[in-house]
Amino acid sequence: MKSKIKKMGYLTLAIALFASCTVIRPGQIGMKQTIGKLKPGTIQQGAKLYNPFVSKIIKMNIRTVELYEVLELPTKEGLNVKTEIILLYHVNPTKVREIYENYGLNYQKVVVQSNFIATARQVSARYDAKELYAVDRKLVEHVIMDELTTDIGDLGFIIDAVLLKEITLPAGMTQAIQSKANAEQAALQMDFVIQKARKEAERLSIEAEGIRKAQLIIDSSLTESLLKYNYIEMLRGLSNSPNSKIILTDGKIPMMLGN
Repeated sequence: MKSKIKKMGYLTLAIALFASCTVIRPGQIGMKQTIGKLKPGTIQQGAKLYNPFVSKIIKMNIRTVELYEVLELPTKEGLNVKTEIILLYHVNPTKVREIYENYGLNYQKVVVQSNFIATARQVSARYDAKELYAVDRKLVEHVIMDELTTDIGDLGFIIDAVLLKEITLPAGMTQAIQSKANAEQAALQMDFVIQKARKEAERLSIEAEGIRKAQLIIDSSLTESLLKYNYIEMLRGLSNSPNSKIILTDGKIPMMLGN
């Protein structure tokens, strides 16, 4: 009987020890709350003993968290675009006590999510739908990130990134944007063709000008004496040829027939 009581005592003690021990894992910060009051300081990662009857250990995640939202965002022209948007943020380790005291463990819904949605809607309303879709997406991401940092940064939240993953435009607008893009591409292609034709025309003009100048130089150097001399040299070359030949002249230069 005594042995059973002793075993039960050991088991009770083991259960009590197990219940009074917790582990703070990497990416967490702990706080000890005793009879409803937070103790000073924080608990870093590792094992921690406490009295479960009067105390509890509160764990706060300080890793980067992904908050994914599908929102209908307004645009400058009064349209609504369906947007898949992601917020990456984490809790400032030096602000965990302040966050817990002010917002509890539901801080993401109470502070982060509500401010994130409101800021995204305010920023998107400054842009046209086509700007959100094709032109200024990166700019919009940075603007939302900066303004959200201004809104909740001092509350203990660090914004790591804002990502616009997918934007669905109203029916017909996507085709209109694509048609415009195709027209702009065709215009660029036409500009290239025109520029190429101009370059070719310039080349031909330069080539023609060179030929004209060469002809002018040749014409200016051709005197009557030079022409007669070249003519005689040509006849001399023909006379030395073994082939039969008949040469007709204008009478000013001797005529040579046959051999």
